[in-house]
Parts: sequence; structure tokens; C-alpha cells
Amino acid sequence: MRTGTKFAPNVHSLSTNVEIITAIANDVSFEDVFSFQLSSHARPGDVLITISSSGGSPNIISAIEWARNNGVRTIAMSGFSGGKSRKISDISLHVEAENYGVIEDVHQSLMHILAQYVRQMKLTNRDLLGSVKF
Repeated sequence: MRTGTKFAPNVHSLSTNVEIITAIANDVSFEDVFSFQLSSHARPGDVLITISSSGGSPNIISAIEWARNNGVRTIAMSGFSGGKSRKISDISLHVEAENYGVIEDVHQSLMHILAQYVRQMKLTNRDLLGSVKF
């Protein structure tokens, strides 16, 4: 992500630490597994990216609502009808499809595009645009 830049993003996945997720789910609630983590990590001006095929998962909605109430911008990726996350996020990247595989594949592509966009916007050496090292 930061090759060719001085940009050092502070990125956290809220879904990869099983121990944290189960502890929060058991001690607080499953609905708050993401918003509880945000309360420790997120700061005003940060960006939360959520991914939910339905857009209606209660833990995703809780995270978006927490973010919005605490100065964190939100980008929601959704499919099917988009659910509530499509309506309450700052930016909605909605996949108009009714198939999980199609939705998830497009979401994966969107994540890659976003990462490359951010990297390229921060390049200090513009000659690196589009370059590939093998």
C-alpha cells in the first residue's frame, strides 16, 4: 500500500480477531462486536468501511451508527436491497445483484480499487503510477 509513498495508513480489521469478537459477543453483545472495537480504535476524521451483502446486519448497522455519532466517515458496501447501511452511510457502494457470489466478488474488487486509489493519490514519485515490479 505505501510503496513509493511516505503515507502510512493505520488500518485495522475488526473482523479478524476471533478472541476479541467472542469476548465482546459474550460480555457485551454480538450486535456490538464492531462498534465496541471502534470505541477503542477510531478517532474523528477516520473512515470506516463496512461490508455486508444484505446491508442489514445489526452489528454493521451498530458500527455505522457509532461512527456517524463520533465523527468517523462511513463507506458501506452492500448488495441485494442494500439494507439500512446503504441509507445511513456517507458513501454507499451498492452492488445491484441478488447473488452472494457476484456481490462478494464485486466487493473484493472494490476493496482493491480503493486501496490502489489511496496509494496512487499519495505517491511522491508520480513516475511510479502504473509501474509493476516483478
